[in-house]
Amino acid sequence: MAVDATMHLTRPGRRDAFLDWIQMLSGATLILFMWSHMILVSSVILSPKLMDAIAWFFEATFMAQIGGPVIFCIFLVHFVLAARKMPFKATDQKTIWSHAKLLKHRDTWLWLVQAGTAMIILIMGGIHMWVVLNDLPIGALKSAARMSKPGWTMFYLILLPMVEMHVSVGFYRIGVKWGIISSGTRPKAKRAELILFALFMVVGLLTIIRFLTLA
Repeated sequence: MAVDATMHLTRPGRRDAFLDWIQMLSGATLILFMWSHMILVSSVILSPKLMDAIAWFFEATFMAQIGGPVIFCIFLVHFVLAARKMPFKATDQKTIWSHAKLLKHRDTWLWLVQAGTAMIILIMGGIHMWVVLNDLPIGALKSAARMSKPGWTMFYLILLPMVEMHVSVGFYRIGVKWGIISSGTRPKAKRAELILFALFMVVGLLTIIRFLTLA
């Protein structure tokens, strides 16, 4: 089977290493934010008043008004840094796809999953943050009213698995790239990745269902 291996990559230097470090830090920050965000939003499962109380705390301390735009900027910086290695040309995409099928290596496919979900999250995540930050304060009933609209319900049913796949794969790949996960511990790390994905998917779906019952 002939595979096109002509895609050119420049030799990495100190600048690339520095940008990789910033990409890792921004990615880790976004992972922590997503977990914190899930705790806030999923609190509606226990009680809408609990979610409102947590949201009030974030707004009273200006964490929502200041932290929201900061997270959005980190989100954009992370995408720009990650986009350095994404194949945007059709020929490059064809080459990487051919290599992935030839290598049949799970981690290669995980990179493709992360790159694909990143493009979707860039658009849908940007829309979500723009809508929420322009409609403060955050509230359980307000969120439920938006979620109950058919278009928004489908929007979040698509966004949820995209985010959770990207976060769980990103968490795993950070560990592999920076030596935290060795070849010997990869099987356990992969199981942990799947458990994280399944856990947050269940919590996310229960949260969506809870919002729909409040509307």
